Amino acid sequence: MKASQLFYPTLREVPSEAEIVSHQLLLRAGFIRKNTAGVYTYLPLARRVLRKIENIVREEMDKAGGQEIVMPIIQPRELWDKSGRWSLYGEEMFKLGDRHKREFALGPTHEELITTLVNADVHSYKGLPLLLYQIQNKYRDEIRPRFGLMRGREFIMKDLYSFDVDDAGLDVSYQKMHKAYQQIYERLNLKYRVVQADSGAIGGKESHEFMVLAASGESEIVYCTLCDYAANVEKAVCSVDQAVRTEEESRPLTKVHTPGQKTINDIVEFLGIPKTKQIKTLMYSADGELIAAILRGDRELNEIKLKNTLQANELFMADEAVVKEICGAGFGSLGPVGMPVRIYIDLEVAAMNNFACGANEDDYHFTNVNLDRDFTAYAVADLRNAVAGDKCPCCEGNLQMIRGIEVGHIFKLGTRYSQAMQATFLDDKGQEQFFVMGCYGIGVSRTMAAAVEQNYDENGIIWPLPIAPFQVIIVPVNINQADQKAMAEQLYQQLTANGIEVLLDDRDERAGVKFKDADLIGIPLRITIGSKTLQENKVEMKKRWEKESFLVDIDAVIGTVHDIIFK
Repeated sequence: MKASQLFYPTLREVPSEAEIVSHQLLLRAGFIRKNTAGVYTYLPLARRVLRKIENIVREEMDKAGGQEIVMPIIQPRELWDKSGRWSLYGEEMFKLGDRHKREFALGPTHEELITTLVNADVHSYKGLPLLLYQIQNKYRDEIRPRFGLMRGREFIMKDLYSFDVDDAGLDVSYQKMHKAYQQIYERLNLKYRVVQADSGAIGGKESHEFMVLAASGESEIVYCTLCDYAANVEKAVCSVDQAVRTEEESRPLTKVHTPGQKTINDIVEFLGIPKTKQIKTLMYSADGELIAAILRGDRELNEIKLKNTLQANELFMADEAVVKEICGAGFGSLGPVGMPVRIYIDLEVAAMNNFACGANEDDYHFTNVNLDRDFTAYAVADLRNAVAGDKCPCCEGNLQMIRGIEVGHIFKLGTRYSQAMQATFLDDKGQEQFFVMGCYGIGVSRTMAAAVEQNYDENGIIWPLPIAPFQVIIVPVNINQADQKAMAEQLYQQLTANGIEVLLDDRDERAGVKFKDADLIGIPLRITIGSKTLQENKVEMKKRWEKESFLVDIDAVIGTVHDIIFK
């Protein structure tokens, strides 16, 4: 490809709307352009990267036994009503109607559609297992689209669905996809981790996320320093800090006047009681019911764990006016003693004694509070966020934290959708059974952005070789010099004939402009042709990920490039 013919409008300034590196660089380097919030046009360079990601994904899906299909983006409401998700998905779903007043959704995902498809045409266990996938656009009306391709309202995704006769078959399909996903991210040359994850609105009994490691990642990952345990912080299992377990005898419950003292830190200062000997009471509305969630004063509540414990569809912080009317006190003065709603306590609280909390009366706290003697818990569960230094739930190691970008997610659905939609087959005994399903997604456009978040410097993108838009860029210092132009054309033809993807910067621009653009768009290998090196029958080469360049004999260019690109 000649740069003079390529549409890649680069920008020198960072767009004010772009908050993270991938958004900034993909805009500046001419890969994407914004149409509206969360919706982007992919320009030629981006399409080249996306196509490479898609091809790697497609090859690994096919190798694992997947068969590619394409399902409609527009999905009728009645399918989502069958699964019960029309209301569950809520405002995140794009909804539309046709001229006949029928309601449809722009597909955020395709469990309902694929289940209906397979149910209509697979009637016997002999047609199973079955792995069907597609690569297409998905639509989700994010309340706050941000970070460019990281959280968009239209995005490219690969989704595969497995259908098996039983759980044992699902285990096999799940492991096939787990291995295929690992192979995909190895081939993409990205640093990643596989972590245990919450299944969210998709449902199912087990799931794993594939996280590209990056400091800008939205997700926190907990991992063990000694074993292979790793989990999204939403899913990470928390053990009880043994320091909370004491042998001290229960002391008398005491009510203390604490005027104006509302926060955990206030009580530390006012009463001299450390955070680890206090509890905090958080009030939530769970499907319309007011409940109290209680954890140690220095811990953070994990709302996903609480929602799963409650098996609630909707969970949000309660209104203070409602809380005060029911409990008799506002936020900062609440506690479990005499609490008139159901109380859910974290595991650590169950192990504590003689702790302090609000007295359900403004400006008063209790000290020396003890479970069972002073209050009763409706349930005890793991409700907190894991933190660095926690003990691993699987071994004696300590947990550490890193950040990552979710790029893939695999789920064991079981019969969640087949039961809801009455999708069945006949087993080898002629008995009707529900399909046992799994689903497996990869964010293709998100993976492109994640690759940038992991691979860049102050000058621009540094694409991993397998997904770079071009493998080599040839830069003649002065295209108007006949010898430079001729050599550039010669190398361009030779490299292209040898299967190398080459961009020839034939623009009549200053060398500095060409170098800046080459670095900005991130092509892995640059070949510079100048008058001085030509006199020595050499060209200058530079790997994008290295600072220094090196000289190569013209006769050795093809072999050197081949060794670097295909090593």
